[in-house]
Amino acid sequence: MSKAQENNIQHNASVEESAELLALNDQMKRRIEERNQLAEEGVEPYPYGFDITAYSKQIIDRYQDDKPETVSVAGRIMTIRKMGKASFFHILDKEGKIQIYIKRDEVGQETYRVFKLLDIGDIVGIKGYTFRTKTGEISIHAEEFQLLSKSLRPIPIAKEKEVDGQKVTYDAFSDKEMRYRQRYVDLIVNPEVKQTFVKRSAIISSMRNFFTDRGYLEVETPILQPVYGGAAAKPFTTHHNALNMELYLRIANELYLKRLIVGGFDGVFEFAKDFRNEGIDRFHNPEFTQVELYVAYKDYYWMMNLVEELIYTTNLSINNSDSTCFLGHDISLKPPYRRLTIADAILEYCSVDIAGKSETELRNMAKDLGLSLDPKISSGKIIDEIFGEFVEPKLIQPTFITDYPTEMSPLAKKHRSKDGLVERFELIVGGKELCNSFSELNDPVIQRERLETQAKLRQRGDDEAMVVDEDFLRALEYGMPPCAGLGIGVDRLVMLLTGQDSIRDVIFFPHMKPE
Repeated sequence: MSKAQENNIQHNASVEESAELLALNDQMKRRIEERNQLAEEGVEPYPYGFDITAYSKQIIDRYQDDKPETVSVAGRIMTIRKMGKASFFHILDKEGKIQIYIKRDEVGQETYRVFKLLDIGDIVGIKGYTFRTKTGEISIHAEEFQLLSKSLRPIPIAKEKEVDGQKVTYDAFSDKEMRYRQRYVDLIVNPEVKQTFVKRSAIISSMRNFFTDRGYLEVETPILQPVYGGAAAKPFTTHHNALNMELYLRIANELYLKRLIVGGFDGVFEFAKDFRNEGIDRFHNPEFTQVELYVAYKDYYWMMNLVEELIYTTNLSINNSDSTCFLGHDISLKPPYRRLTIADAILEYCSVDIAGKSETELRNMAKDLGLSLDPKISSGKIIDEIFGEFVEPKLIQPTFITDYPTEMSPLAKKHRSKDGLVERFELIVGGKELCNSFSELNDPVIQRERLETQAKLRQRGDDEAMVVDEDFLRALEYGMPPCAGLGIGVDRLVMLLTGQDSIRDVIFFPHMKPE
């Protein structure tokens, strides 16, 4: 394409945007004038409340032709057919749409005149009785009508027309970026989006019940932390003026939950907002939700069994199925899940053996596989890069990847039978990590050595390496029982169980670049 053609396309797009903006401004000007006219005539455009007795789906589901029901409903006008002495319109409430029939002689001339000043997008309240129209649609015959909120900005309404006997939708609010930025509009005009978030709430409730039914205590730990830890990530930094000190938004809640195990709780969990100063893509948002669970006197073998039961039970309660469809794959969530060490996984999918290899040997392996690596990263990061690039995307069915090198897991307990490894697993589903778990390290001497090694990696240039948390080490010195820990990415689990292919589709207000 020539530069002139590109410029012409950009010019035409700019003209179209300008025309749309002018049309929008004209519509808003008219709506503002209507709002002012209503106010001048003593009609409050924004009253304080309205009593609702029923919702659209309830009304439609329980309707009987021989038993009209008196109801009071409220919602947003989504379609409107204004006629002389009687009109039809549809409102959208929290359950769906229902048609309203309004007649001048029923509601009064003044109320009907107010109705004629209204637009699509306005929120109204109706009191009346149910009936079925001649076309068979269950509707409400309005006896009282009230404006509840005048909409000043027109909402984008998709239009439908029939082409070769098929309904075709056009002018839909479908631009992904715009939908994320204006989620409030997305929820109005794309009602199926609501169901994802209804399911999200149900997933969290199901998980919470799963934990509490087993006697684990839900707790809260600090979001602002003087020392961040519990994961390999860069934090967001802020400043507390009164104390004149730097604070960090937590990257994980692990170290505080372990303090509670030290304090005598045998099982604690927390649904937490965590923050990591990292890139944004389909599977990462800098602010995300995870649940962490710590259970005393257990290990990572026990935790694998619990995770299988948790995910299977949650999906069964949400989808009434033992499987889910994700990124075009049918994924069975029925236990047991495959278990594979990270070394065996890399051997199976890359045909290279990482066991016992030096940093130089690992770097050469990665180079032979075509990876370009930062010279500052260490052995653990090299293995992580190889696994993430060549193995993880291929693990579609649930797979526990186990037994990581010690350097990759400074908070995990050494493996009871394999030198140089720790008792850790990650659950990979649909080609992405879903959760992470350890047999938790509870030897304060070894934990100090591990964190000091991490500090050396930071000096070497790894800005995601952990820092030494002296208060956490002090807590361990009082004695922590054997313990199994778990962290599950709630956003990713919601993606999996609702079949969404982007984390932005399961977060109401994902982070975006400035407009």
